[in-house]
Amino acid sequence: MITKLNVTSIYVLDKDEALEFYVGKLGLEKGNDVQQGSYRWLTVRVPGADGTEISLEQPGAPLHDEATAEQLRELMAKGALTGLVLNSDDVRGLFETLKASGFTDFTQEPADHFYGTDMGLRDPSGNPIRILQQGSPAA
Repeated sequence: MITKLNVTSIYVLDKDEALEFYVGKLGLEKGNDVQQGSYRWLTVRVPGADGTEISLEQPGAPLHDEATAEQLRELMAKGALTGLVLNSDDVRGLFETLKASGFTDFTQEPADHFYGTDMGLRDPSGNPIRILQQGSPAA
């Protein structure tokens, strides 16, 4: 029986840039950062959580041939690949913090819905991210 999702992956164009975004801007923490030959296993996770890690994968060897890697990079640039949904206890506060830090790649400002408040943005590689504050819409 499966009991837990351990790791999920997203493609990024540059692992160091992605690490800076997810840790430096969004406040996640670095999980694993292991070099094995030319391959770097790099993950981030919600701070203090013993939950799922997000593997930051670059298209290319050893995972893909160059033609496939280029196709993936093109899809990333369009925001056409899968993204992430993260939870926050203060979506509006996070929005203001990101704006104050100079971040501008929002796809939706915080909006109230029946399920809570959420916003949309894109990471430096073009991946779509939704950040959700569940429950009654935030004030």
